[in-house]
Amino acid sequence: MKKECVLVSGGAGYIGSHTAVELINAGYDVVIADNFSNSDMGAVEGVRRITGVDVPVVEVDCCDKSAFRRVFEQYEFDSVIHFAASKAVGESVADPLKYYGNNLTSFINVVSLMHEFGRHNIVFSSSATVYGEADTLPVTEQTPRKPATSPYGNTKQICEDILRDSVAAYDGLRGIALRYFNPIGAHPSALIGELPRGVPQNLVPYITQTAAGIRECLSIFGDDYPTPDGSCIRDYIDIVDLARAHVVAITRMVGGKCRKNYEIFNIGTGKGVSVFELVKTFERVNNLKLNYKVAPRRAGDVVAIWADTSLANKELGWHAERTLDQTLASAWAWEKHIRGIE
Repeated sequence: MKKECVLVSGGAGYIGSHTAVELINAGYDVVIADNFSNSDMGAVEGVRRITGVDVPVVEVDCCDKSAFRRVFEQYEFDSVIHFAASKAVGESVADPLKYYGNNLTSFINVVSLMHEFGRHNIVFSSSATVYGEADTLPVTEQTPRKPATSPYGNTKQICEDILRDSVAAYDGLRGIALRYFNPIGAHPSALIGELPRGVPQNLVPYITQTAAGIRECLSIFGDDYPTPDGSCIRDYIDIVDLARAHVVAITRMVGGKCRKNYEIFNIGTGKGVSVFELVKTFERVNNLKLNYKVAPRRAGDVVAIWADTSLANKELGWHAERTLDQTLASAWAWEKHIRGIE
C-alpha cells in the first residue's frame, strides 16, 4: 500500500521540523518546502538523523507562485501542512507590511495551487492570537474572535477566513485550522529545537540564551498587568505535543473522519502559566539562576490567555502529555547541544 505524502511548507522551521519527525514516525512520507529566511538546513539534517529518512527538501519561497507550482508538479501529495509565515508579534507591529505581504500571499498561493492541482487536505498553522483580549478564560473554539492586537494576529484571522471561504467554494477541499498557544521546548534527542536568527523574539529561547551567557539579561515585559504576579499569562505547549496534533489532524482528514469540511481546534495544555512562573520553573528544573529585569510592556501583548482543549481531546483523541518541567529541561538540553556546553 502506498504511503500518504504530506507537503510541509516551512518544514525547516521550529514547528515544521518537529512535525516532520512526528509525521514520519506515524508512517507518512514528507516533503519539506522552505525558503530558509528564518530557518536552517541543520533542522532538516536533524530530522534525517532522528528518523533515519532522507527527507526531500525544496528551497522555495511560497510567495513565488510560479516557483512554488513546480513543487506541486514534481511531488505527489494530497495533504499540506502550512507553517511558512513570519511569526513575531513585536516585529509585526514594527513592520506590518512584511507580515501582510508574506503571510497572506504564501497562504493564498498554497490554497490556490491545491485547488489547481486537485489536492484535498490542508492543516493551517493558526494561533491563539486570533482571540485577542478575550472576555472569558479559558477560550474555546466558540470564543468570539476579537480585533487582533497585532498585525501577526490579524494575518492569522484573515488566513482562517480565506480557508473557510475556500473550503466552502471548492469541492473536495478540506481544512483544519489549529489554533495553538505558545510552543516551547525541543525534541528529546536535542537534535532539533528553536533556533531564532538574531535576537530571539520569543521568551524561552531568550531564557536559554541568557542561561548560556549569549544574552546578558532577560527582559520581562511588564510586571503591572492585572494578574496574580503582574506578568502576562500564557498557555505553554510542548513542541512535540504540538507536532503530534498536526499528525492526528492530517490522519483525521485522510481517514474521512471530519465532521465538516472546515474545522477548528485549540491546541494547548489548558493551563495558564505566568512569565515569572516560567522563569522560576526553568531555574528550578535546570538548577540555574537567570539574570533578568523588568522592562516596559511590549506592544501587541495580551494580558492573559489559555486554552480549553476539550474539543481536541474529544474529536482528535489528542492530549498534551509532556510536563512543563520536561519541556523546559528539553529546551536547555537543546541550547547546550548547539552551544557545545557540557
